[in-house]
Amino acid sequence: MADNTFQSPEFGTVNLGQRKTRPMFADEHWQSQPWYETPREDPAVPEVYTYTNDISYNPGDEVVFHSTSTAKSWSLQIYRDGYLPEMLHEAEIEGVFTPTPKDAYKNGCKWPVSHRFTLPIDLRSGFYRVVSSCERADGTRFVQHHFFVVRPTEKTRRAKILMILPTGTWTAYNDFGGANHYFGVEGEDGCQPSGVLSLERPWTRGIVWLPAGAPRICADPGPEMGDAPRYPMKEWAFANGFGQYYAAAGWAQFDRHFAVWAEKEGFELDIITQTDLHYRPELLDAYPCLTIIGHDEYWTWEMRKAIESYIEKGGRLARFGANFLWQIRLEDDGKRQVCYKFKAIHKDPVVGTDRANRLTTAWEDRNVRWPGASTVGVNGAHGMYASWGGFAPNGQKGFTVYRPMHWAFEGTGLHYADIFGDKQRIFAYEVDGLDYTFRHGLPFPVEVEGQPESIEILAMAPAVLAEDEPQGDGFRYYVRGTDHEGLVQCVEGEVTPQGLAKYKYGSGMMVHMIRGKGEVITAATCEWVMGLKRGDPFTQRITRNILDRFTVGWSNKRGHR
Repeated sequence: MADNTFQSPEFGTVNLGQRKTRPMFADEHWQSQPWYETPREDPAVPEVYTYTNDISYNPGDEVVFHSTSTAKSWSLQIYRDGYLPEMLHEAEIEGVFTPTPKDAYKNGCKWPVSHRFTLPIDLRSGFYRVVSSCERADGTRFVQHHFFVVRPTEKTRRAKILMILPTGTWTAYNDFGGANHYFGVEGEDGCQPSGVLSLERPWTRGIVWLPAGAPRICADPGPEMGDAPRYPMKEWAFANGFGQYYAAAGWAQFDRHFAVWAEKEGFELDIITQTDLHYRPELLDAYPCLTIIGHDEYWTWEMRKAIESYIEKGGRLARFGANFLWQIRLEDDGKRQVCYKFKAIHKDPVVGTDRANRLTTAWEDRNVRWPGASTVGVNGAHGMYASWGGFAPNGQKGFTVYRPMHWAFEGTGLHYADIFGDKQRIFAYEVDGLDYTFRHGLPFPVEVEGQPESIEILAMAPAVLAEDEPQGDGFRYYVRGTDHEGLVQCVEGEVTPQGLAKYKYGSGMMVHMIRGKGEVITAATCEWVMGLKRGDPFTQRITRNILDRFTVGWSNKRGHR
């Protein structure tokens, strides 16, 4: 199936809407006009949108495609994405138009079946891009992306590393059809987020595919003295028709960079989704090493239990990502995700029931009290933002080393107080940390109930939870203190000056933790992958050290550890 002449279906200029002059008012800006993706539904401007009946499949399964199109015909192409992309399937399909329900974001699109395809019985595990496209009369092309994952089976398994895609976070940021967990068309004012999201809909533009050069959430370059705060990812998305949260989550922004680097370096990867982790935890048992990348903000209770059980029995988790913060629930066999976040205590139906511990709020919430560090060694409550907007935009963009003798740093030549990854800006967007104290120049975690005592802080850098807001000519800020106040409300029960002070400043950390017979290393920053992509020798060597150690001496016989 490999094809060295592979040409991306996205090649060339795509998705150019018709030019139309409109007024712009003096008080308009990207924050005043939050946008979501939805079909145009104009026969004069052909388009096509597609989603699949599931998020992942076994080899040999049938994939069912649901679509709507205002084109007479359209093309479907599916390819395995990675270091060497491989085309899997191509088809020409008759266009059938079906309106998109107004509540598609929470109840699904309910489009008819457009195509069926049975996966080869020996198909390799991986991330498969689904590209739907149609031609327009003016010679341009409309392109839309979806994906599915092919799970490994006993017969097709070929890797020692199982990569878990943080699809709970991808879903939380997917605004297709009107809303996500951050904003939307809910509520009396038609401008509220939805606590319930459907997976039976397409992914908003930018989560599955991005063109090279799409801005990342990192001040690059840092602002000069007196500069107004910038949010280049929002400006670029607004200018180019991408989802306003494209830079916050998704395969294209984070996970793909790791997969490409790992495959290029000779590390084979089998891939599953968080939905698989939730419903099929037995898949973990065949692997010595799990890895999760980028932005893994949302987890179910069952996902955490599966990971902790795996580690207790001797498994290893290599987490190169951050923002471990929210409990979610999956319902309807994983086709619906629930998370009410800061409003959970008032809106979540489990309040006051025997399922109250499944409250969809922060893990550190006083009503849940399951520290994130129990699973990954750090938590989102003691981070969270760094190197963008008003969040220390000229701050440190790499990690400071504190325990250079740890095996993770072997062969790097790094010393105490050295900084690595700064030029590649690996310490950015969102990070996880712990409450800590210094003794004799070394950081130690402050003891917390439910937090493992074996956590060792290897490297770290400062972060903040509230956006600092110095005043200047025409200054505007984005997140401001909303997350800060909301998290304090969850954890402390009320917003007080003392509570705000307790959580305003935090850190991002690289930690090592022993748990039972297994171990965890977390490099808690979303942008760790940029050290791999941009060629930082320290980040690359550390990653190799971890993956090599976590897979050495492993037999591929199922259950043997």
